[in-house]
Amino acid sequence: MSEAGPERQVIVRTIDLRKEYVKKGIVTEALRGITIEIYRGEFICVMGPSGSGKSTFFNMIGGLDAPSAGRVFIDEVDVAQLNAYELAYLRCKKVGYIFQSYNLIPVMTALENVTTPMIFAGVEPDEARKRGLRLLDLVGIGTRWFHRPKEMSGGQQQRIAIARAMANNPSMLLCDEPTANLDQATGQEICEILRRLQREQGVTIVCATHDHKFLKVSDRIAWIRDGQVSRLVRSDEVEIEVGHIG
Repeated sequence: MSEAGPERQVIVRTIDLRKEYVKKGIVTEALRGITIEIYRGEFICVMGPSGSGKSTFFNMIGGLDAPSAGRVFIDEVDVAQLNAYELAYLRCKKVGYIFQSYNLIPVMTALENVTTPMIFAGVEPDEARKRGLRLLDLVGIGTRWFHRPKEMSGGQQQRIAIARAMANNPSMLLCDEPTANLDQATGQEICEILRRLQREQGVTIVCATHDHKFLKVSDRIAWIRDGQVSRLVRSDEVEIEVGHIG
């Protein structure tokens, strides 16, 4: 496990994070006590098999769901202590979300999809348009700002989703299986875009994924199994071979 130097700031901290679901009297433990620190400006990859709890963990640190027990801090603010307005502000201003299904609004153009979060945040329309065009250029799709999602490929739609996630200059991007619906080459392009945003914009990237391509662009890798962090290492400590990760 990598150690934080004195200059490294913690952006996310969880303490004994637990999540239980109850259905017909049967209790399922999705998270079973995760304690972890994520550093500002790093790229951390969260891996694990289906049902391991990585998406639940993603929802907890993004303020999309509440834990059954334990605590989540974002910039040293206890998320559980926020009221509905404060939680909405956190989601709007501090965290950007990227999903495998893109979640774009089909009747809107690429630019409109990107600027919608800005409008909700109170950005003036002219400034939102300028910023939206810059972001679409940043992800390599600026010339198609007037196209709607159905007129674009999956990779192009995910680029729009990345630009939208960056709309309000978040401190952190949470990416849930961002390449799951893409072919190998397009997935590699998305990996590289996220890595570039981390390096050039200083945004923290937390990526829950099965995709081994992210191992090469991450700073650290956390493996979640049975609702717990089973391993947390720097990427340079991982040996990647065909059919095996050491």
